[in-house]
Amino acid sequence: DLAVALNNRGQVRYFRVEFAAAMEDYTAAIECQPGFEVPYYNRGLVLYRLGCFDEAMKDFRKVLELNPQFEDAALSLKQAILDKEEKQKRGY
Repeated sequence: DLAVALNNRGQVRYFRVEFAAAMEDYTAAIECQPGFEVPYYNRGLVLYRLGCFDEAMKDFRKVLELNPQFEDAALSLKQAILDKEEKQKRGY
């Protein structure tokens, strides 16, 4: 379906390091099918890589709300929290 296709195109763009385009695809997939947790996770990964920890944590939490068994989202959320704390300790 369309949400899966958009998510998949986002993955291709992510691997090409086209982060803005990937995020557009993930967001479009979410808008198309709000209960589909995978594009939230993928968008969270992009946000995490860009250092946008608060936004990434929001997406990872949404994944876990939709699917509490999504272990990679739980791990990514923990890592984002740790990295945000480390960034704050260092003062930037």
